[in-house]
Amino acid sequence: MADVRDPLDVLCINTIRALAIDTIQKPKSGHPGLPLGAAPMAYVVWQRHLRHDPSEPRWPDRDRFVLSAGHGSSLLYGLLHLTGYDLSMDDLKSFRQWNSRTPGHPEFGQTAGVEATTGPLGQGCANAVGMAMAERSLAHRFNRPGHDIVDHFTFALLGDGDMMEGISSEAASLAGHLGLGKLVYLYDSNDISLDGPTSLAFTEDVSRRFEAFGWQVLRVEKGDTDVEGIDAAIAQAKADLTRPTLIVVRTTIGFGSPNKQGKSACHGSPLGPDEIALVKKGFGLDPSLSFHVSDEARGHFAAGVARARSAHAAWDARMKAYAAEYPELAREFRSAMNGELPAGWDRDVPVFAPGDGEATRQSGGKVLNAIAKGLPTLLGGDADLSASTQTAVKDGGNFDGRTGAGRNIRFGVREHAMAAIANGLAYHGGIRPYVSTFFCFADYMRPSIRLAALSHLPTLYVFTHDSVAVGEDGPTHEPVEHLMSLRCMPGLRVIRPCDANETAAAWRYAIEQTNHPVALVLTRQKVPTFDRAKYGPASGVTRGAYVLAEASSSPKAIIIATGSEVQLAIGAREQLEKDGIPTRVVSMPCWEEFTAQPAEYRDAVLPPGVRARVSVEAGVTFGWRTWIGDAGVAVGIDRFGASAPEDVLMAQFGMTVARVVEAVHASLHSTAS
Repeated sequence: MADVRDPLDVLCINTIRALAIDTIQKPKSGHPGLPLGAAPMAYVVWQRHLRHDPSEPRWPDRDRFVLSAGHGSSLLYGLLHLTGYDLSMDDLKSFRQWNSRTPGHPEFGQTAGVEATTGPLGQGCANAVGMAMAERSLAHRFNRPGHDIVDHFTFALLGDGDMMEGISSEAASLAGHLGLGKLVYLYDSNDISLDGPTSLAFTEDVSRRFEAFGWQVLRVEKGDTDVEGIDAAIAQAKADLTRPTLIVVRTTIGFGSPNKQGKSACHGSPLGPDEIALVKKGFGLDPSLSFHVSDEARGHFAAGVARARSAHAAWDARMKAYAAEYPELAREFRSAMNGELPAGWDRDVPVFAPGDGEATRQSGGKVLNAIAKGLPTLLGGDADLSASTQTAVKDGGNFDGRTGAGRNIRFGVREHAMAAIANGLAYHGGIRPYVSTFFCFADYMRPSIRLAALSHLPTLYVFTHDSVAVGEDGPTHEPVEHLMSLRCMPGLRVIRPCDANETAAAWRYAIEQTNHPVALVLTRQKVPTFDRAKYGPASGVTRGAYVLAEASSSPKAIIIATGSEVQLAIGAREQLEKDGIPTRVVSMPCWEEFTAQPAEYRDAVLPPGVRARVSVEAGVTFGWRTWIGDAGVAVGIDRFGASAPEDVLMAQFGMTVARVVEAVHASLHSTAS
């Protein structure tokens, strides 16, 4: 490492490397290639630039560091340990083991100092964009002349695999368009992937791609050793606040491994004891020592942490002065960063009068705008569809990445990045993010939705055009399997309201959640607004399912429905009651919440003794057996849709009152036999 001028830098970088390979070797599982090559750039970021405080990992104005190349997690865990986070040497020795704080890929909430759950490549790139956007939005909302209480950078370390994933291009394109000047990517460019050289599949000029996106692009050619070059590049990146910066750092995968460096063999397999001994010897470390950190190295890391903590102390002083001059704003800021809702945030949410009604996407838009009045940190947007999804905040302005002004994020047609950016907004804190698109495009967003659920993020997804009633656009735009697909995702709440007032209740429920994402699934077509003086209260949404219409006497049959099909259930009940069959209608907008209710409540809504049950939902019937039992009949659509007017499609697919009545009779017959 001849290019490194300070011997302490050499020692500390090699200590990071040695810890990483020891961490991987103990369980004989992990990815040593990236930590060995990327240690110098990570060291420079953490030791010289990152403002953070290990004693208060959630300090609001800290810089964020996202390891998008999450397979290199041993690098991050070593840094967290060396810089004083609550991560012991024993934690490093428990790498990839049951219930440890050092899982195979970084998990938000599992390990102090981990800012985002990463590993699925490209996700961290987009998360970092969301974090940078959150910083700008909060700065606009809360900063005042002479009082910059929100003023920090977001760094992301990514690899060749990140650059190959399409989500990284979507996210980087938007970041360049927005001019997110406090966003810095460090690209560990080593030309090796798991299967071999990246030239097998990846020969583009990444620098020119990012220049076309509107980024500042810098290069460090000797990333294995050139600490000062990396430092200078980061300083130059931070000096240009008009655009994001990509620093292309040329490295050698597995640097220092005599027999494996530069080869794909060290990407995802432990080096082995003999090779580790050679690596340590080459670095001037004692090969006989494992998980060893010298006092000299610890002291140097501590000095870097002291510098970082001094930034926190300076911020505390600024915050104190800010609170003295702007006490109400200071309270709002603390409340927002703690995820608390302001008093009266929902006071303007409308109560909808009964009648012919409107599409739930339209009532949802009204509720969104009512909530936006009382929740100024609500920030979101859509995939170029706001006129259809009705998810724009009126008079909210378009988000400006340089100033942070505006509440409507124009994501463009970038659904996957949109969902991951929303997660970044949530990871950052202080923002209540929502995003919207047509329900069929939830498939483009699914990996990011899954990570939101895994990370317990309160990200809100507003999906409209929820069934074959989309009509003439045809099966490409008509979701049929999507409800069930999302319902099977642990930790996600999926709500399909039946009318305007259930939509209002669903929005309230979604905003009140703090530890899991929510998907609102709304109609394109009009649905009636039920008279709540006659039917059950819409607040039943919060329990997942409730009795909307009671039977005239002890029920002999139960019809369970969601969304626009609830009106079919009501129509069928009226006919069945005339025929002398007491029938209960249950609206079940959220399976997950109903499942979480006490057994006593579930049995009160769906009495076990009433076995004649029919489900009604314009989608695949897979899964409904859970609620209707063996004697039940599921009315649904177990095929793709078609192109035709909405009313024709619903009739052709059997989504009619007559079909529901027929199904109830069939279920009654089944229970009697």
